[in-house]
Formats: sequence, C-alpha cells, structure tokens
Amino acid sequence: MNRIFLLGRLVRDPEVRVTPTERTVCTFTLAVDRPFTAKNGQREADFINIVTWNKTAELCGNSLLKGQRARGRTPADPFL
Repeated sequence: MNRIFLLGRLVRDPEVRVTPTERTVCTFTLAVDRPFTAKNGQREADFINIVTWNKTAELCGNSLLKGQRARGRTPADPFL
C-alpha cells in the first residue's frame, strides 16, 4: 500500500464547481518545496494538481486561500 503525504502552499485560490450530476468538485495546485537546493543554489518546488470531491471539496473551497500552507494525504484506496 502506497501513501503520499504533502505539505506545501496553495498557488492560487481553489476553484469549486458542481457537476451536472450535482457532485461538488474542487481543484487547486499545491507548491511543495524540495528538501534540497539546485546546483545554482536556488530552492526548487514541485507543483501538484489536487482534485477533491463532495464534502472534502466544500471544505477546501470554504477554508483554503492562495499562499496558505496546506497538508494532506491520499486515502489508502485512491479509487474511493
């Protein structure tokens, strides 16, 4: 079983929308700093696109803002 734990900052405000089947979906991008510097001495980051659904989407849309630190993990079964 693989698990991923992410800690980073939101690149922009989350986008919340409702699908035609009345499911809430929220999308945002998380910038995660790498734990080391590049050869030129600058820090690098990975940009991870996140999609949440239903109650989690509503919570993210109501509580997250651009620049805010956020953390999360994937469920044990990502197809839930």
